[in-house]
Amino acid sequence: MNLDPNIPDGPIQDKWDLHRFQMKLVNPANKRKFRVIIVGSGLAGGSAAATLAELGYDVDCFCYQDSARRAHSIAAQGGINAAKNYQNDGDSVWRLFYDTVKGGDFRSREANVYRLSQVSANIIDQCVAQGVPFAREYGGQLANRSFGGAQVSRTFYARGQTGQQLLLGCYAALNRQIGLGKVRMHTRKEMLDVVVADGNARGIVTRDLVTGKIESHAAHAVVLATGGYANVFFLSTNAMGCNVTATWRAHKRGAGFANPCYTQIHPTCIPVHGDFQSKLTLMSESLRNDGRVWVPSKPGETRGPAEIPDAERDYYLERKYPSFGNLAPRDIASRSAKEACDDGKGVGHGGRGVYLDFRDAIARVGEDAVRERYGNLFDMYERITDENPYKVPMRIYPAPHYTMGGLWVDYNLQSTVPGLHVIGEANFSDHGANRLGASALMQGLADGYFVLPYTIGHYFATQKPGDIDTDHPDFKRVEADVHARLNKLISIGGARTVDHFHRELGRLMWDKCGMARNAAGLEEALVRIPELREEFWSDVRIPGGDTEFNMELEKAGRVADFLEFGETMCRDALTRDESCGGHFREEHQTPDGEAVRDDANFAHAAVWEHNGPDAEPTRHVEPLSYENVELAIRSYK
Repeated sequence: MNLDPNIPDGPIQDKWDLHRFQMKLVNPANKRKFRVIIVGSGLAGGSAAATLAELGYDVDCFCYQDSARRAHSIAAQGGINAAKNYQNDGDSVWRLFYDTVKGGDFRSREANVYRLSQVSANIIDQCVAQGVPFAREYGGQLANRSFGGAQVSRTFYARGQTGQQLLLGCYAALNRQIGLGKVRMHTRKEMLDVVVADGNARGIVTRDLVTGKIESHAAHAVVLATGGYANVFFLSTNAMGCNVTATWRAHKRGAGFANPCYTQIHPTCIPVHGDFQSKLTLMSESLRNDGRVWVPSKPGETRGPAEIPDAERDYYLERKYPSFGNLAPRDIASRSAKEACDDGKGVGHGGRGVYLDFRDAIARVGEDAVRERYGNLFDMYERITDENPYKVPMRIYPAPHYTMGGLWVDYNLQSTVPGLHVIGEANFSDHGANRLGASALMQGLADGYFVLPYTIGHYFATQKPGDIDTDHPDFKRVEADVHARLNKLISIGGARTVDHFHRELGRLMWDKCGMARNAAGLEEALVRIPELREEFWSDVRIPGGDTEFNMELEKAGRVADFLEFGETMCRDALTRDESCGGHFREEHQTPDGEAVRDDANFAHAAVWEHNGPDAEPTRHVEPLSYENVELAIRSYK
């Protein structure tokens, strides 16, 4: 497996500019001769589709939702980072670069992170030009707020609906290209496999989710913008349809999967409230700008929060991390909440919650000011919990949210399969072992608007334009594989539901490979997951057929992939014998519970190669060198 990252030579500040100049170009007349398939229409996929079409390429964009507007990017709340230094508080491209590398616990590729920081300011200009209604100061200048892992205010926001507003701007650009005939939008179609012909990604096979029809689609390149895999835990903040299928099927066709064990647990979610809950709800990290996190000092406290005086409260993030306080990074804040609850100080249902209290902020700036900043988030919390957070503290607890692992890509965002490019959360490249808040939207739009449009042209310049034919034998072979898999699922006729297996896998993954992991638990998971997978393929019940609208069949295919992927995820966590960022191995921690890295043996990306259904995967590594940021103990104290 070729893991050449193709990082350009020269000083890090100049790499991207020099690379853009040195890359081969496609002349405007030839761009019309190239077709691109983009799978996913969220911020990464939608921005890429709109931009590539604007450049002159023919684009086919696929999503399984009924509209590109329903992509999960719409759920992002708190903001998007950019190094504009509007607050004159010391921000810069270099500081954003440093904060991101440090936030990822020194497990990301420097060159990619610096490029992300460079283009971040362009994203804001692009979105303002599209009419995105970012919050503004009294004088009209764009407002900023702080997010975890930073001591500057660099996060641009639209109340608690930033993802929705950014997606609407992107959707407008996409619709323009649809109207011009440069983008063909394929809704309610799920990608079920990648077609690799003559060594290059040449198309995909999809299922129409309304009719069940299986179709092949050909192109000169394929772009995956399909998001992350946090639903492997069953309960997560992701939409229920989010899955690993697109990237996992690409992995089985030869794409290396990097760092699958790097999953982010978000500290600010509404706690689980019952055994039959289907998903969790995120409360934006931006709330920690004004909300103070605390638990009762005494274990087993039964009094209500208003009855507990300050002297008997433990504001544990402010105590443990005085420099960053309540804006400590997500992985650290999540582990601290778990630690408090494990010590018997948790609040609410089952003692699995901590308070997020706005009492002091309301006293300082007034309820109207707090409402202006976070009103829709407070309304959402009250609708779900029937508690008024202006009057009583919110209750929050960590939950699976974002995945830093994904398909391996080089500097050009190309996977180990030539012609298969991967952008946004679906790739592994920018966040290391932990993502800082407000950086997901930044990466998705950077990849789609400002990186892929250059790098995919470099790939096309090495290809001959012309017709791509779905009559190629490899298309027929992959179509046959898809039909066989669907027929096998339908024919099982077992007794247990798809959700039964997904829920059991989720509990296992959360217990053994969740917020904390250890070798014994991971080894147990690696025994149990194959057993659970065998039970699934012999006893799952899928009513209906495969030539009709069948949501259980959709879910079954995705859960079958989770049951395979979960094993690789646990294997990756077991092999990475260190703690770093969101990957917290209990064997490797300081006396006060901080992660202990092993830079001598694990300063690399682990990339897994699929070797067939009955063979163990091969682990490859891409060494990570740090020439501009000194490896150091990650401290927020």
